[in-house]
Amino acid sequence: MAPTGEQDLLSTEIVNRGIESSGPDAGSMTFSVRVRRRLPDFVQSVNLKYVKLGYHYLISHAIYLATVPVLVLVFGAEIGSLSREELWRKLWDSTAGYDLATILAFFAIFVFTVSVYFMSRPRSIYLIDFACFKPTDDLKVTKEEFIEMARKSGKFDEASLEFQKKILQSSGIGDETYVPKAIMSPDNITTMKEGRAEASMVIFGALDELFKKTRVRPKDVGVLVVNCSIFNPTPSLSAMIINHYKMRGNILSFNLGGMGCSAGIIAIDLARDMLQANPNNVAVVVSTEMVGYNWYPGKDRSMLIPNCYIRMGASAVLLSNRGRDYRRAKYRLEHIVRTHKGADDRYFKSVYQEEDEQRFKGLKISKDLVEIGGDALKTNITTLGPLVLPLSEQLFFFATLMKRYLSGTKGKSTTTVNASKASTHLNGSHSMTTTTSSASGTKPYIPDYKLAFEHFCVHAASKTVINELQRNLELSDANVEPSRATLHRFGNTSSSSIWYELAYLEAKGRVKRGDRIWQLSFGSGFKCNSAVWKSVRSVKKPSSDNPWLDCLERYPLEALS
Repeated sequence: MAPTGEQDLLSTEIVNRGIESSGPDAGSMTFSVRVRRRLPDFVQSVNLKYVKLGYHYLISHAIYLATVPVLVLVFGAEIGSLSREELWRKLWDSTAGYDLATILAFFAIFVFTVSVYFMSRPRSIYLIDFACFKPTDDLKVTKEEFIEMARKSGKFDEASLEFQKKILQSSGIGDETYVPKAIMSPDNITTMKEGRAEASMVIFGALDELFKKTRVRPKDVGVLVVNCSIFNPTPSLSAMIINHYKMRGNILSFNLGGMGCSAGIIAIDLARDMLQANPNNVAVVVSTEMVGYNWYPGKDRSMLIPNCYIRMGASAVLLSNRGRDYRRAKYRLEHIVRTHKGADDRYFKSVYQEEDEQRFKGLKISKDLVEIGGDALKTNITTLGPLVLPLSEQLFFFATLMKRYLSGTKGKSTTTVNASKASTHLNGSHSMTTTTSSASGTKPYIPDYKLAFEHFCVHAASKTVINELQRNLELSDANVEPSRATLHRFGNTSSSSIWYELAYLEAKGRVKRGDRIWQLSFGSGFKCNSAVWKSVRSVKKPSSDNPWLDCLERYPLEALS
């Protein structure tokens, strides 16, 4: 039996496995009990040091907010007691004692101080536009076709194929995702040639659309950041882009590898830093992952999971720090908060690339991944909260947290589940007993993040992850609709999935001027990253190359929730 703390993280589900085709119970309905790990209820275990970190970010920039209102009140009280004639007389009397040189010197110092202040402020970073690659229809596969392609490759035994089939059935992935044709080949497809071919297709496809819709010449790009976790050739993918588009020789190029599905926001953060240091410039950020090069042909079930989820996709984003680009920009970058839990070995090895017993290279997924992701998310949103939540939410949250922290009481609950069989027939016997007890404690106030954001773009990792995030953050079905739709239509496209979700919101016409968008991603390391954007104009009509235009009317699907 699992310890008390472990039991709280387990959820059970009864699954109908259909009619038994053979054996002594042939013709009987078959059921099984599936036990899953769920996200920890991280709002019940907030670490105070991360709250302090978030408030440190806020307070370090809030000195002006603290002093300006006081000065305004004092000045207003002084001015309010004087009539207009008395005010002018007092101003004239106070300045009459100074000669023209003194007044000019004071004015010059004032202008210099104001100029230094505005020049030293961080530059606003604008998102001009973005593009998401949509592969051709000949690369589209249903779940059944995917299994058949894997069978034709001759690399999997029946047990591995059956496992992948079960994963796909409960994955939340639909029948229109994209995979490279090479996966059905009996030959080794994890080669540099196949990797470069797939990279060229998805990256150049996304960039061609971006340059077309923004009318920016490749030679005008001053900063280029590319992230791809698994496929990292020499020369790099960023060098491949520079060579293809004949970009200028002094471009600042970066290639991020091995950083998982959260690398898209890391790439945005790096591009922001480069734009802060290089005025009057534009940056391009490309996020993608290679499906074929990451294909695992072995039997280890923890390594077969990425085969079922990862699909073809890429995004290209154009950023600018030029003030004149404000008029044509879509969004302004408000905040980026990054969390890294790699100091702990358990987190570090939760998503780990290695060889199996047959020496096949693959990505191993830990059974504790959902729990690990929940803890990283807890840290991230606790730091983000003071930056984005309304003051009322912060006060409620901080007051209840401090009360709970000082009293040292926590709600405790235990759940015991006993099942007589893991699998049972309709005409058999099955018993399950659930006992729950709780000790009273100071329950922390759960901040309502729906008051801070109008739209949510949560990384479309899997159906289970999306459901658990919705439960913990108390989001509505509409809030997670872009994530569920993206997972169903395009699958898990890794670091680019948050941009397919934003494209979905634009295609639906939901992005209005002033709306705040929260992009949340997590990946190997283990990392959890947040980016907050503010819309500077309403997106009334999606672009002609929006990847959702041919299927938009079918979403949302009720079956996705």
